[in-house]
Amino acid sequence: MAEKKMSSSRKNQLKTLLLQIGEAMLEEEAQEAEKEKMRYIQENCPALSIPSSMQDLQDLCRKLHKEIDLVDDERYDMEIKVKKSTKEIDDLKIMVQDLKGKFKKPVLKKVRMSADAMLAALLGSKHKVSMDLRANLKQVKKEVKEEEKQTGDWRKNIKDKAGMDGRKKMFETEA
Repeated sequence: MAEKKMSSSRKNQLKTLLLQIGEAMLEEEAQEAEKEKMRYIQENCPALSIPSSMQDLQDLCRKLHKEIDLVDDERYDMEIKVKKSTKEIDDLKIMVQDLKGKFKKPVLKKVRMSADAMLAALLGSKHKVSMDLRANLKQVKKEVKEEEKQTGDWRKNIKDKAGMDGRKKMFETEA
């Protein structure tokens, strides 16, 4: 049988009904959370009575500090437990991946495309880019140093300067 399509007005009506129901549920959850919070506070936090004498105030402060230390210890222990459990979960995930086996890499298709076509595809049709890199290079003339012209063949200089006689000549010519 062919399914009948729902009209747009019916769809909108159902959407609004769902949104209203969801909103009501969220409000109920918020109220329940607030009630739970107030109940917890009434159970665990006695009414604060501020004593009038200095000694009583100091005793109250000591008592509150001890309770704060206990709560901090519990919080720290819980954080450590959470960190351990998350590390175990990560290790188990890695083990599951290892048990599944190696990942298969998909075979990539060879694409024949010139560099100009590739740049045009990447940059879009707006940019005209040419890959003629040699056209953009600067022409440099090679300059021959004066020392190379004067010295001539380097092999002759080495033979002349070899040994003590050569060193003696080197110092005589430089001085």
